[in-house]
This record gives sequence, C-alpha cells and structure tokens, in this order.
Amino acid sequence: MNREQLPTQLIFQVFTLLIAFIIVHATYVSVVRPKAAAFIAFEHQQIAQDPEYVQQRNFFVVIKDYEQEACFVLMLWALAILGYKGVSGYRQKQLLAIDILALPATLPVGPEDTRNLLDHLAELPQPTRDYLLPRALRIGIQRFGVTGNIQDSATAVRDLCESEMERQEAELSIIRYIAWAIPSVGFIGTVRGIGSALGLANRAVEGDITGVTQSLGVAFNSTFIALVISIVLMFFIHQLQLFQERLVLDSEAYCNDNLIARLRIKPLP
Repeated sequence: MNREQLPTQLIFQVFTLLIAFIIVHATYVSVVRPKAAAFIAFEHQQIAQDPEYVQQRNFFVVIKDYEQEACFVLMLWALAILGYKGVSGYRQKQLLAIDILALPATLPVGPEDTRNLLDHLAELPQPTRDYLLPRALRIGIQRFGVTGNIQDSATAVRDLCESEMERQEAELSIIRYIAWAIPSVGFIGTVRGIGSALGLANRAVEGDITGVTQSLGVAFNSTFIALVISIVLMFFIHQLQLFQERLVLDSEAYCNDNLIARLRIKPLP
C-alpha cells in the first residue's frame, strides 16, 4: 500500500464528516425544524378547537430532534467512505479485463524475462501501479526472478492477497464503528426522552399529558430512526465487503492464469 494512502484517507474522512455536518445541520435549521414547529402548532390549534381531534404523524416531527440529526450526519459520513472505497475497488476491478503484462498468449516466462516484466509494470501510472493486481504480479515476478521456483512465486502472490484481504477488513472498522454508533445515539435519545417524561409526571397526574407525550415521542422517534438507518447502512457495508473479497479472489485468479501458469524453468542439460 502506498504510504500516501493513509493520510489521504484520513483527510477525506475528516472533510466528509465536516461536509456531512454542514449539509445536515443546514437542512435541519432551514427546513426540518421550522416545518416541524409549524405542524406542532397546527396540531395544538386543532386540539384546542376539537378535543376529539386525532393527532397525525408527520415526518419532520419524527426526525426533528438532535439525536436524529446526529444519526443522519453519521449516515452521510459512512456513505461517503463507502463510496470512496467502492470507487477505488471499481477502478481496480477494471484492470482485470486488461492484459497488463502484454505478452503473447503462447510465450512462456523464464527467469531471464523478469527484469523486462518488472520494468513494464513500473511504467504504469499512479495510482494504478499501487493497486492490488499490479502489486501481486510484481511480487510474483520478483520472487520467481530471485528463487527460480514457480511454487515460491505462487505462494508470494497468495500471501499478498491474503494480507490485502486482512487490510481491507481492518479498514472497514471505522464504518462498522459508525454503524454501531448510530443505534447508540438513538438509545441516548430514548433515555433523554424517558427522563424528560418522568420529570413531567406531576403534570400528567394533574391531567396535562402534553409534555409527557412529547417527551415519549422523542424517545421512540430517535430509536426508530436510528434502527432504520443502521439497517440500511449495514446492507451497504456487507455489499462493499463482498465486492472487496471478490476483487481479491479475482486478482489472485488473474495472477495464476496470466503469470503463474506461464512460468517456465529451463531444464538442466
């Protein structure tokens, strides 16, 4: 992996978090909370005019609280990271349809050819040169050039692919953390809402249950939104993981078919 990738990913994650916060918060300030306040005022007016009026549910009221806002910020942040990794994986997958080594189909590869092949791979542009497939081909060619052993070359390619799969799994930890944090934020809203409702219990005893119902609405709405977002986000996480695993396996198969199977050692005289 290129040493510059980690700082690039870190900068991308920080900026996407800031952008997600700005977008969501601006939407809440300009649209969500004004519409929710207007609907709640309308509902209170209807109840005052007709005591038998049945209150309606409103989407803006359901998502108006701070916990839901935080959940949407985390969701956009996670989707941005997923998109970043998905685009990178798609670009790497496109290499599987290209003959990178550019060798005739019937031409075997011997130890004396390894230098030319390495020079050819070194001419690939950045960041293509640091993608998984060129790195796997490069390490397989280098191992064959040093040892002259086909099995060693195949083992080197397989070990690189396994380490790449472990690295990709580790890089998904930040997204899994976000997927865990979203329901936790929802539960915070539940605790806050129930605590507020308990603080207004004396008013409920006197017959005024408006404050209690609003506080319970905060509790249930925050949990509902958080769980829905978590379910959607986990689907995309599993799809990305499946895509990355297939990419690694396909890259290993590409190396076996286009490099390992063509390696030849000159027989001893």
